[in-house]
Amino acid sequence: MKPAAAASEIESFLTKYSTQVAQQLRFARAKLRALLPNGYELVYDNYNALVFGYAPTERASEAVISIAGYPRWVTLFFLNGASLRDPHGLLQGSGTRVRSIRLAAPEDLDRVEVRQLIERALAPCQSKLAAAPPLRTILKSVSRKQRARQPSTTKALHPKA
Repeated sequence: MKPAAAASEIESFLTKYSTQVAQQLRFARAKLRALLPNGYELVYDNYNALVFGYAPTERASEAVISIAGYPRWVTLFFLNGASLRDPHGLLQGSGTRVRSIRLAAPEDLDRVEVRQLIERALAPCQSKLAAAPPLRTILKSVSRKQRARQPSTTKALHPKA
């Protein structure tokens, strides 16, 4: 897919979200693209979320970090986060590999401790990233069936007691 067509398709994915979440996804994506001038941006508009994964190759299994948009927030995932040194205790999750940080605001990606985690995550694949072509966006999959991208008003009207 040509870059202009991919950009148009991605914009159509983003329009499904609230203005706030869409803006946060755009900001986070721009920040990660600036940090990763080489490699592949793998895009999945899947059942649960819109995901942008970053890898030195086209293989999803080699992705290092990703951002995902949910109806109420954006999450930064570290796909080998369980092995990252996290002196500030920012990483959430208990799986064997993946850890994440829910981004409260777009500026969270500029926090020193978050940037340090990103640098640590990217360090093992720096040579592969350096050898990769200029960053290419690849639409990997689009699920026909998807959860709503807008927050449910039912939850807001009927919070759990």
